[in-house]
Amino acid sequence: MDTFIQQILNGLVLGSMYALVALGYTMVYGVLNLINFAHGDVLMIGAMVGLSILRMLDSTFPGLPGGVQLAIAILGAIPVAMLVNILIERVAYRRLRNAPRLAPLITAIGVSILLQTFVMAMPFWGRSPLPFPQLLSSDPIMVGGAVISQTQVLLLVLAALAMVLLVFLVEKTKMGRAMRAVAENPRVAGLMGVDSNSVIVSTFAIGAALAAVAGVMWGANYASIQFAMGTLPGMKAFSAAVLGGIGNIYGAMIGGIVLGIIESLGAGYIGDLTGGFLGSHYQDIFAFVVLILVLTVRPSGIMGERVADRA
Repeated sequence: MDTFIQQILNGLVLGSMYALVALGYTMVYGVLNLINFAHGDVLMIGAMVGLSILRMLDSTFPGLPGGVQLAIAILGAIPVAMLVNILIERVAYRRLRNAPRLAPLITAIGVSILLQTFVMAMPFWGRSPLPFPQLLSSDPIMVGGAVISQTQVLLLVLAALAMVLLVFLVEKTKMGRAMRAVAENPRVAGLMGVDSNSVIVSTFAIGAALAAVAGVMWGANYASIQFAMGTLPGMKAFSAAVLGGIGNIYGAMIGGIVLGIIESLGAGYIGDLTGGFLGSHYQDIFAFVVLILVLTVRPSGIMGERVADRA
């Protein structure tokens, strides 16, 4: 039972990070019907900027409490990630809004490679894995026989807070109403005075902010970052968005959490289930196996709307 609880906690932590990134995918798709496959690399940029800020703080203000340093790193990474994503939208995607679906997809892959190459070329980042400092206490917190760290607790809190704030923004604010209007029908929204360009830019910026939080916390949790770190989490977060129902905010949250828990449980029990044939390092297959199975049964995802048969 202790092992089961431990895997559930690990899954919640992992799923929270997937959910933060999946929200960026699903918001952009919901408003623009576009898959931003460079979004995982925005997570990487956030982590790299956060590390650079921590290095500057360590040399300028030595002895600063770890929690304060982490907060400053997150707050500093968010605007940089937002700027990067806004530039991506302006330079790479805006002219392709009415292009065939394949064009923005290929462009997104190109942008992803460009961001990774840019980070590799920077002398203060490079291609080698970089150690991410452990700023919070490593003393374990016991939860029903399982162990969770202070960093993981903070990650869960930040993820929950970000999701609550995003739901409030979308459902209770003028900007949220504008997003929903553009997602429903951009032309009609424009006739009603909604600036579609501003809404789309805001959507990219909000998604980047969530990815930056996930990136810094990913580094804090795993103590290491590198230029390609956003590729696999980005693919899994996209899988989570599709699993939950691409374009549905609640679906992205649920999909991320479900995917994280399934992956964690799979990693914990796959050895026993296969008689030792497969080890925990095969955990990555679960995200895509589950995605295939769910979409076979319900192509629209868990929270996606079913397409009604029309006479």
